[in-house]
Amino acid sequence: MKSVRLHAIKDFRVDNLAIPQPVGEQLLLKVGACGICGSDIPRIFELGTSKQKYPLTLGHEFGGTVVAAGEEADSSLIGKKGAVFPCIPCRKCNSCISGDYAMCVDYDYLGSRSDGGFSEYCLIPSSWHFVESANPETSMEAMAMVEPCTVAQHAVRKSNLRAGYSVIVFGAGPIGIMAARWAKIFGADQVVLVDVIDEKVRFAGECGQVVLNGIRQDIAAEFKKLSGGRLADIVIEGTGTGAALNQAIDCVKTFGTISLLGNPHMDTTIRLSQHSSILRKELTLVGIWNSYYADTPINEWKYTVRMMDTGRMFVGDLITHRSNIDGIPQLCEDIYMHRVNICKALYSEDVEQC
Repeated sequence: MKSVRLHAIKDFRVDNLAIPQPVGEQLLLKVGACGICGSDIPRIFELGTSKQKYPLTLGHEFGGTVVAAGEEADSSLIGKKGAVFPCIPCRKCNSCISGDYAMCVDYDYLGSRSDGGFSEYCLIPSSWHFVESANPETSMEAMAMVEPCTVAQHAVRKSNLRAGYSVIVFGAGPIGIMAARWAKIFGADQVVLVDVIDEKVRFAGECGQVVLNGIRQDIAAEFKKLSGGRLADIVIEGTGTGAALNQAIDCVKTFGTISLLGNPHMDTTIRLSQHSSILRKELTLVGIWNSYYADTPINEWKYTVRMMDTGRMFVGDLITHRSNIDGIPQLCEDIYMHRVNICKALYSEDVEQC
């Protein structure tokens, strides 16, 4: 089989390997599609793998079909299609015992610490990691979007959105657009996206969103025009930038909530007036990290797949670039060098040529 592995920082290439054989509780997945995450690009070109383990097959946003099972695994899953939960928690720490697997203190992870989905086949630790799709018409590309879509869902869910609330989402990338779609599913009345890149503003508009430009427009003033003079009940800050956070504070109402989804890449500075506004408005700031996988009260991953299966959550229009497995290194380099502007890029087994 072919696998795209990181051998060292900037040494990302296609290797020919033997197809692994599942043992014990393991499942062998024939990968149908795997998304290129924003975190994959700095991992390849700047940071390396999480524990500097090489060579390593990257890719943690993926799904496929189970084609083989270990002797202790559920063989009835062979032939089933689904998404893969890539976190491998220790299942022993306090966070794991409470079901908060994303907070595990000693976790492994497919695609950043163990071999992941940029491969024709991938070993899955157990059926616990496999989220089956019940609809044969749901695409493999949708399965590759389950992970970022669930992160977006988690940010909306943690904001305690209620029916009739108004929402602003800063960041019109794939997660931002999916967060806006989740907000509508959860009952939001007015939902507005904000970005500073004209191409993203245009693309999100073409995807059916109301979008404002954070540089060219006064977001708080423009939002009031759309919402009958009211500020937003909830703001989801998805960029990780100080500029957007300051704007978010201006745009949210008194006693409102800011859901901090974006991962910062540099020091975040809050202006004195905005810091004061947090206090005077008695705002709630909620940190967001990954997603929730336990079945109680609700497994967010299974809910995402169910919404995709029923057609209530659609993600296909967000995929702008596709590659076969041989083209992944070049596509990642093109993204890093800003030669292409993407919404979502992925590897698909159905692509014959890049």
